[in-house]
Amino acid sequence: MSSPSEHLWYIPNDVSAGHRGDVATADHNSLETLTAQAKALETHGWKGALIGAGWGRPDTFTLAAALAARTDAFEPLIAIRPGYWRPAQFASAAATLHRLTGGRVRVNVVSGQDNLAAYGDDGADQASRYARTKEFMRLVRRLWTEENVDFPGAHFQVAGSTVQPRLQTPPKLYFGGASEAAERVAATEADVQLFWGEPLDGVRERIERLKVLSAELGRDLPPLQFGLRITTLVRDTTEEAWADAEAKVAKMAETGGAGWQDHRGPVATGQQRLLDLHKRGDVLDDNLYTAPGKFGGGGAGTTWLVGSAADVARSLKKYRDLGVTHFVLSDTPYLREIKRQGEQLLPLLDEQAAAAAS
Repeated sequence: MSSPSEHLWYIPNDVSAGHRGDVATADHNSLETLTAQAKALETHGWKGALIGAGWGRPDTFTLAAALAARTDAFEPLIAIRPGYWRPAQFASAAATLHRLTGGRVRVNVVSGQDNLAAYGDDGADQASRYARTKEFMRLVRRLWTEENVDFPGAHFQVAGSTVQPRLQTPPKLYFGGASEAAERVAATEADVQLFWGEPLDGVRERIERLKVLSAELGRDLPPLQFGLRITTLVRDTTEEAWADAEAKVAKMAETGGAGWQDHRGPVATGQQRLLDLHKRGDVLDDNLYTAPGKFGGGGAGTTWLVGSAADVARSLKKYRDLGVTHFVLSDTPYLREIKRQGEQLLPLLDEQAAAAAS
């Protein structure tokens, strides 16, 4: 019997209007606008949403708490960074929000480069960043589930630390990263490894490698699960979807990708792999559109699954058949596509999941 699939969306949490082709309005990041998106997610069958993080954006945890307070079932996947947070303070904040919301918190731990000096962080080299991320994840877990924790780490230390409130079922820890250092952290510390929208052969290879690494490194947690963060451009027909996708890319070409490039500056290993995919062709597998990467699409905006709801559902099932069970999807305008894909795509994905579980 297969594990059930979970389907989340994305809330950009961005200062600038028009994120990745979204409607550019003055109130794009107001509490009312973002609450409307979270409520629409509840109404249209989504589990919750990843909320973007990075220096220069509004604080992700604060936004997640506000949206959780205004909704009944919405589950925020809160992107956070070690170095921006210290583990004991984060464990306490997350445990509090998790308890107040009836267990709705999920956490996405991010270790990629950021404007570290702007918030007083010095973990700039890759080896140091991932070593302390490993400590952060291990220590936060212990603080959620143990009392009087002593942790004499190289990067973080606590003595006799007991976090309140105590949690019977702590939040899931999601994690990304494609470098060797990142994969070693995921193999031992993460609950869910998130992949960008790579072709099926790349995802298959990474899943196999992470399973081997988990065994080699003596993972002492339940088996690692896998997730996919990707743009899904869904329209009523295949032809309409491709026409819209090509029009969007043409617009990106005109503007040099303005409003799309969330991952500027030094490019991480996984992001570079995405940006290079278009060299293999504008369309890979059945309908993985790589052309946005020519214009620096950035993160989940670099590759898109394009087609009718049936087309995209078939493609997502192929990822599911590889072992992916957590899906973080999006397209713009965000509010319109929450509704469209909730009505057209999610029922097909739910049918697939039910069939796999039977």
